[in-house]
Amino acid sequence: MLTESASPVAVIASDVGQVKQKKPLVRRLVQDRSQRIRRSVQFAFLALNVWLAIEFLQWTHYFESAGHARYVERPAGLDGWLPIAGLMNLKYFLVTHHAPAIHPSAMVLAAVFLLSSLLLKKAFCSWLCPVGTVSGYLWKLGRKMFRRNVAVPRWLDIPLRSLKYVLMAFFLFIVVSMTAEALNDFMVAPFGIIADVKMLNFFRNMSMTGVTVIGSLVVLSVFIKNFWCRYLCPYGALMGMVATLSPVRIRRDAQACIDCGKCTKACPSSLKVDELVQIRSLECTSCMECVAVCPAAGAAQECGVGCGSVEESRGAATSGGGGVGDCVIRADWGGASDGALADEYSA
Repeated sequence: MLTESASPVAVIASDVGQVKQKKPLVRRLVQDRSQRIRRSVQFAFLALNVWLAIEFLQWTHYFESAGHARYVERPAGLDGWLPIAGLMNLKYFLVTHHAPAIHPSAMVLAAVFLLSSLLLKKAFCSWLCPVGTVSGYLWKLGRKMFRRNVAVPRWLDIPLRSLKYVLMAFFLFIVVSMTAEALNDFMVAPFGIIADVKMLNFFRNMSMTGVTVIGSLVVLSVFIKNFWCRYLCPYGALMGMVATLSPVRIRRDAQACIDCGKCTKACPSSLKVDELVQIRSLECTSCMECVAVCPAAGAAQECGVGCGSVEESRGAATSGGGGVGDCVIRADWGGASDGALADEYSA
């Protein structure tokens, strides 16, 4: 039996019908100010750390000069640069219920930073961390100078990212395996007492090996986005693990989204935001750059996992009731709306 073949006109019509229709753009009415606020917070925290470093230099100089220099109090905030001591003291406190005698501020700051990851994902990395701030401006400098950054291929990117988790596991193993007595003995030992001075002397009397390592990290950070943060920072890896329990995450409204791809291009962590519903990747730092560049009202949001309906989001966005900009930033702490973990390479 002869079969009737489809006419060319019918085939073309069928192909045209399968082409994705362009969605209408409902523009945001209120300008997004999240990145202006973030930059202000970043530079304020960077300035705070510079002040802490100057105060600490004056404090050490007083003792190095045998009391002839002007005396200043040691800044407690400097303990934030001792994350391992902070984790050790935190375990000591949880086991013994006694505050540690040495570097107690390190424990408090470590607990605050971890709690912030539980509530706001890795916002510490993109809003507060001075290393993250410098790293972010280094790759932006590279993009301005060379008009692009190096895109690490996936087959290399994934194993490189595992390095920070290996380092995290190593340090956590040391902390967890030590008893409370061993932790206390280590902290009250001479090395534990002057761990901050040891850190200072590392930078003041840096060896050629140290200069080479630091210089290599700076150069790599110019060419590759957030090289240290993405591949080597064990503290960021720990915060990423804690952030998986956070009820807050970036959500893309597929109905309001016009598929322009601007969110994916803006993401410093190279996440495919335009293909996901919720961003649950360990690499998401809640920098909100994807929300800031989104031109569609209510398409990109940062909210709790129990966010309201699409209609509610659109209504709030178009009326300007979305808080920062009109991206409908909300914090509803309801039940999970999307059970599957969304990886940056999956739709």
